[in-house]
Amino acid sequence: MVSAFDPLSVGSLELSNRLAVPAMVTRLSGEDGFVNEPIVERYRRFAEGGVGLIVVEASAIHESRSGPLLRVSSDEFVPGLERVTQACHSAGPAKVFLQIIHFLKIARSGWRQKIADLGVDDLEVLPGLFADAAERAALAGFDGVELHMAHAYTLSSFLSRQNRRRDEYGRTLENRLRLPTAVMQAVTERVGDFPVSVRFNADEAIRRGYSVDDAAVFAVRFADLGAAYVSLSVGGKFEDAVHRDGEPLYPYTGFSGDRCMPGSNYPDAVNIWMARSVRRELRAAGHDTPVLGTGKIGSVELADRVLDDESCDIVGMARALLADPYLPAKARDGRVDETVRCIYCNVCKSLDGSFKTVVCYLWPAGATQAPRPGESTESELLWTNDKPLNATLRPGEVRLSWPAADGGATGYDLMRSTDGGTFDRITACTRTRHLDDRALSGHRYQYRVVPYDSAGRRGQASNRVEVDLMADQ
Repeated sequence: MVSAFDPLSVGSLELSNRLAVPAMVTRLSGEDGFVNEPIVERYRRFAEGGVGLIVVEASAIHESRSGPLLRVSSDEFVPGLERVTQACHSAGPAKVFLQIIHFLKIARSGWRQKIADLGVDDLEVLPGLFADAAERAALAGFDGVELHMAHAYTLSSFLSRQNRRRDEYGRTLENRLRLPTAVMQAVTERVGDFPVSVRFNADEAIRRGYSVDDAAVFAVRFADLGAAYVSLSVGGKFEDAVHRDGEPLYPYTGFSGDRCMPGSNYPDAVNIWMARSVRRELRAAGHDTPVLGTGKIGSVELADRVLDDESCDIVGMARALLADPYLPAKARDGRVDETVRCIYCNVCKSLDGSFKTVVCYLWPAGATQAPRPGESTESELLWTNDKPLNATLRPGEVRLSWPAADGGATGYDLMRSTDGGTFDRITACTRTRHLDDRALSGHRYQYRVVPYDSAGRRGQASNRVEVDLMADQ
């Protein structure tokens, strides 16, 4: 059986385990793109938490206005990036890659630059810019780089079936691969044995976009070129983005954005079947290149399952690790019940889209970093009475309410049992009420609520309340 805590060879490196922090924009930097202390601290905590791989957020290879975004477009950014790698390497065994990106221009009017607007001269400089950035990443102490070819950005737009350029860079599959191939070749030629990986979409999730069949071809090409691993995402495109007055387009607002960051209404591991398909084609082509799969994988238990059924080789857990960077260590040490569990509310996504500092809804109010285990000042969370939980039945819904627990509770796990079965968590919330609109007639439900503090430590469970929904209600 393959486990999340098994080591894995990635190019010339060995990961201590198969759990990864995919690149997530933090909006912690200024518009100048320099690393600051909050950025160092964000990544230090990921390393302390015990992941095997950290991919530092997308860093621009070129000078272009973009709001708060890291940059690696000149040598002046190297010392700051080196602070990140030093912090991570001193905090834990994680290998640290830098994601490097080129993006096109967007405006608040809704206008956006497209790849059809780029001349051949513009394209010919891109491989060199990526190679320069990769070289700087190596100088800054990173263990590798990840080329960002996913979502709405430049290289992804060339891979897209929406690429209708009438020259050697568009329309046919080979032409769509031409620029990404040139970038990969330029980078590997420049940095030698320094690991180079690629992140791209398994499915664009837009009309007339490519799907997993094209993605498998891309994966084989990048493996042929020596990719240390391939990382798969979905969607996140401009083509179906919703324009908001006075705001630049944000590529995660349409259906493709939902598929990129599936919320609470999507099933767990919703995108993992695509990783399995791509991995199967890679193995058939004779490549053992590791595949990193993502998409609403929120626990080590679920990670173990998708690894064991050979869906992927590395599991990316972006929002789950944002909510609790210490999730791997807690699982490894038998402290799963102390985990601050992501509820996939996508508040983090909304903050990113508003160019605000990305934090988790489940963190203490005002916090810009996830609490460390043991940072809470209180260790005992207790109820003020012996029956705090109340349930009220309304047509089609169950309304639950409870008073705040004493002892510094910052959130609550709401647990539900159906027809006498085991209790499963249906949500976590910071408020003291919840509306369960997914209860069905003909079933008997029991509820209880468990408080937790800012470090994820659980307190005393509440009383159980039972709601019996008869078939004729």
